[in-house]
Amino acid sequence: MRVAITGSTGLIGSALTRSLEQDGHEVVRLVRRAPRGPGEAEWDPGRQFVDPAKLSGCEAVVHLAGAGVAAHRWTAAYKKEIRDSRVHGTGALAEALASLATPPRVFLSGSAIGFYGDTGDRPVNEDSPPGSGFLAEVCRDWEAAAGTATEAGVRTVLLRTGIVLSRHGGAAAKLFPLFRAGLGGRLGDGRQYWSFIALRDHVAALRHLLDADVSGPVNLTAPHPATNREVTEAVGRALKRPALLPAPAPALRLALGEMATEVLASCRALPDRLLDSGFRFACPDVESAVRAALTDS
Repeated sequence: MRVAITGSTGLIGSALTRSLEQDGHEVVRLVRRAPRGPGEAEWDPGRQFVDPAKLSGCEAVVHLAGAGVAAHRWTAAYKKEIRDSRVHGTGALAEALASLATPPRVFLSGSAIGFYGDTGDRPVNEDSPPGSGFLAEVCRDWEAAAGTATEAGVRTVLLRTGIVLSRHGGAAAKLFPLFRAGLGGRLGDGRQYWSFIALRDHVAALRHLLDADVSGPVNLTAPHPATNREVTEAVGRALKRPALLPAPAPALRLALGEMATEVLASCRALPDRLLDSGFRFACPDVESAVRAALTDS
């Protein structure tokens, strides 16, 4: 299979690329610079540019690129970058796929469980309505931008990803050094749900969705979401470091500004469509997911 991937140097993209290439698949990395070899193709999400010819012959396109939500404080300018990097890049890719004489059979397009907003203790699945707030609005526009590919007959899957547990990258990776230093603890009161997924399960789910007869939104989260308190306690146990130093909500709001609202928000997302399609998790609960995060190479 020939697969084009955006975000191939990120946490998920690099792991997916390795997995595919180890199994003999050909990966075309879409990069935002001059290509360095035949396995790369240039694209520019800021200019909404992608050369359709570089996608010709690809059976699948996996779109994972976007400005990091937690990479900077949320100024007005950075919020615009978060939104534009996702919406414009997705729109450019979807239009390029639609223009091909023979488009790929599947388009896996990034999204996030931020779509649901703050759901408290209420469980949500792929049929639940959108929530409110900045990230919910971004996710709605992000997913809508993939619609051109769907209209062109490409099976399109919207990847509503939760918190990816890995020590190698992503927001959760910042937890592990804090706990090793004895500085770990819950965020706020710790009662907010963190719908997580182990990196190995995320990559396996993407591989599954390349072939499964599934389209539309799919929650990429473990089937047993845990509260922030439960996640941090599991990390503490795994590292033999007690979770003793909570970060109070006022301190988080002072340090993070508007982004603290999302950190303290609760989303109890369930992966109903993934399970219904036959996918089985290697790490279905927080204990196994934390162990995998600490041991995976």
